[in-house]
Amino acid sequence: MVKTSDTRCDLMLFGAVGDLAQRKLFPALYQLECAGLLAPESRVLALARRDMETTGFRDQLFDNLKRYVKPAEFDAGVARGFLERVEYRLLDFTDPAGYDVLQTWRDAPDNELIVYMATPPAMYGVIARNLKAASCCNENTRVVVEKPIGHDLESSKVINDELGEVYNENQLFRIDHYLGKETVQNLIALRFANNLFASQWDQNHISHVEITVAESVGIEGRWGYFDKAGQIRDMVQNHLLQLLCLIAMDPPADLSADSLRDEKVKVLKALKTIRPDMMDSYVVRGQYTAGTSDGKPVPGYLEEEGANKGSETETFVALKAEIENWRWSGVPFYIRTGKRLPEKLSQIIIHFKPAPHYIFDPDQKHLANNKLIIRLQPDEGMSLRILTKDHGLDKGMRLRQGPLELTFSETFETDRIPDAYERLLWEIMKGNQYLFVRRDEVEYAWRWVDQVIRNWRDSGEPPKRYAAGTWGPVASIAMITRDGRSLYEDV
Repeated sequence: MVKTSDTRCDLMLFGAVGDLAQRKLFPALYQLECAGLLAPESRVLALARRDMETTGFRDQLFDNLKRYVKPAEFDAGVARGFLERVEYRLLDFTDPAGYDVLQTWRDAPDNELIVYMATPPAMYGVIARNLKAASCCNENTRVVVEKPIGHDLESSKVINDELGEVYNENQLFRIDHYLGKETVQNLIALRFANNLFASQWDQNHISHVEITVAESVGIEGRWGYFDKAGQIRDMVQNHLLQLLCLIAMDPPADLSADSLRDEKVKVLKALKTIRPDMMDSYVVRGQYTAGTSDGKPVPGYLEEEGANKGSETETFVALKAEIENWRWSGVPFYIRTGKRLPEKLSQIIIHFKPAPHYIFDPDQKHLANNKLIIRLQPDEGMSLRILTKDHGLDKGMRLRQGPLELTFSETFETDRIPDAYERLLWEIMKGNQYLFVRRDEVEYAWRWVDQVIRNWRDSGEPPKRYAAGTWGPVASIAMITRDGRSLYEDV
């Protein structure tokens, strides 16, 4: 266990009054305080453009901690103690002169400095240059930036070049919060600590893989951002491709950051390019129309507040990805993600091939392939679907399918499952980069996604419509059906 004295740090949080900071970052820091993981010397400098004093900011933050931390986990005394670490400063991020106050705040030189930019990506370069000019950073400073890193390959290079002018790659922590989820961490343990799966994890034993990240909500007032990004930029380019890499990568030499990230990059480089003539059978994009969610009527995407009535931005994407290497040749990865789907759900399903010779009731042959279900949300856990004999004297050798179940919240009753941002912040404090995305990962992901976006643009074909509360356009189901397969919930 790392001693907290080894992780003492000063955290400069840019964008401290924003939604990300108030909903996720400060509650995560509070939970680290509850767990005794924040070193006594660690401090937080909250920076934003809103004019207020530290006392007012602490009062606001206390109220938001009560709001966003589960009631059973909120301790007012611990919260007050945590807030004593937090100071607030008004700062115009674009004004170099204002950064002098940051250097005077840094009166504990033994503390490592963490700079967290919870701001729009356009501000990353500006903040980095101003920090350098004010001599606030050194070669040990750790710099955290949020996705999206650009809206395509070229813009991502601009942002990364700006950051690279000031910081070395080993100082940059690019966050994809999915990598901090407990179940995603367990993917690495599942695959490489259990030979039962490690020896079966290839095209000889796996027929296909499903990756689903479904959201029941609409755009939640994010029209300005979402309509420029769309679901493929917002979800596929980062979250879903990261999950695909963790499922498909070869065993790393060790658990060091570069060993893991080297293997992920190999997967991204091996992704089969989706050419324009492949689009009809490999890609489906959709846009939700009016429907129902949780039994209540909801508007269509073009009817949302502030909507551009002529928008052709996709709110749903289904893709068939293929990896052209020895391990995965011939194994399709069916990826889908969308808004206004029937439920909030993130899961990975590994479909294993059936035994080469089937000896049981022919009417049950469709049950013959085992499935490993890895749930990221809402209930983190894993389930292996296996076949056993049905009970009863009159059943003969009739089979039934049932789960070997591991639900984290039930199995580990004494342990709360930490939020992704808690783990990510803790790893940043320890200086571990293995849960963060390297520059070449970002760029190879953009290369693959950019080709799909170009194909859409060149075709001029609008997104297919689907009613809110359904699983997307019918064409997305047809895509897998044409291959002689079915989605898990359809089975």
